[in-house]
Amino acid sequence: MAHAPQLIIYDLDGVITDTAEFHFLAWKKLAEELGITFDRQFNEQLKGISRMDSLDRILALGESAASLSAEEKLELATRKNGYYLELIEEINPGHILPGIEALLDDNKQAGIKIALGSASKNAPHILDKLELSDYFDYIVDAAQVTKGKPDPETFTNAADALGIAYENCIGIEDAAAGVDAINSAGMFSVAVGEQAHLGHAHYRVDHTQDLVFQDIIERFHNQPKA
Repeated sequence: MAHAPQLIIYDLDGVITDTAEFHFLAWKKLAEELGITFDRQFNEQLKGISRMDSLDRILALGESAASLSAEEKLELATRKNGYYLELIEEINPGHILPGIEALLDDNKQAGIKIALGSASKNAPHILDKLELSDYFDYIVDAAQVTKGKPDPETFTNAADALGIAYENCIGIEDAAAGVDAINSAGMFSVAVGEQAHLGHAHYRVDHTQDLVFQDIIERFHNQPKA
């Protein structure tokens, strides 16, 4: 029997909106308070990795990293998140990436379930600010996911919650680790971004405005059978 897509799982950052700039500004503010020089180039290394791992990489740029206790590190990570939360209060529907609202509309009208697969504990709040919450049938609870991407848990959590077989799911990502997670979950992977990083996706487009619902569904149906 041919598989039919029953669930599309969207990553938040880089697919629905781009909060990377807010993360960058928040880390930069923290780094400057610690006397660490932190630039956009270094910030590229932090994409898709956890808050504590990001903090460790930033601290390694300075002198004091080795002497910090776990509690002190947690306090710094919490402080960075505070800055980030202040910054994302500025988010509004104008920050939705091009083409995404039309994609969500088509997705909903087709009767295919919609989930958000994000590692961010702030994801529900951001969806509210973007005024997109009504589209979503399920938001992966970052607190319930113990293993981040590239582990498939973020995606399997959504499918399990909605009772949908993995082969009937599509995941949309902009990071290589996210595509790895979708592929290892046995789902159909759609990627937004450069071929060099995302060539392992089942279907890839350059920009969010190239994500067209009919094209994605067609590619899903035409995927080579395993």
